Amino acid sequence: MTQAEAVADEIERAVAGGAWHGPSLAELLANVTAEEAIQRPIPPAHNIWELVLHLTSWANIVHRRLTGGDGDPREGEDWPVAHPAGEAEWTAARTALARSHERVREVVARLSDAELAAKIPGGDASIAGMLHGLAQHAAYHGGQIALLKKAVTTQHRRTAL
Repeated sequence: MTQAEAVADEIERAVAGGAWHGPSLAELLANVTAEEAIQRPIPPAHNIWELVLHLTSWANIVHRRLTGGDGDPREGEDWPVAHPAGEAEWTAARTALARSHERVREVVARLSDAELAAKIPGGDASIAGMLHGLAQHAAYHGGQIALLKKAVTTQHRRTAL
């Protein structure tokens, strides 16, 4: 396995499954409903839907950086405002999350070691560092999603009693 293939695999595991750290984003989100995703069980914290949009945005930003586009977040792109409307929109948000990371992996798998070692445009980090960061970003917010799921479930149980 090349270094690029290993990095692409790391991203795949964090997003789609088989991660050492625990459930991937896909595994965490598989049984979350739109209603659960929009709840805010911890009032100052982002909800699950917002986290999914944020993760998608950053995968898109990384993809732009890899393909020569503007690497800075656009207005409102870092933390997009969630406008949830129902299950179809929630499914579309989860699909966009998976697809955004898949697009990155497709580009990454073809990079040379020299390209991985190069600096990101306008930054000090290497391309490899940015890509490892993308996988870490998925794991970090995946942990938040796991906690929010537990909080939503606990809240539902209290309401049902």
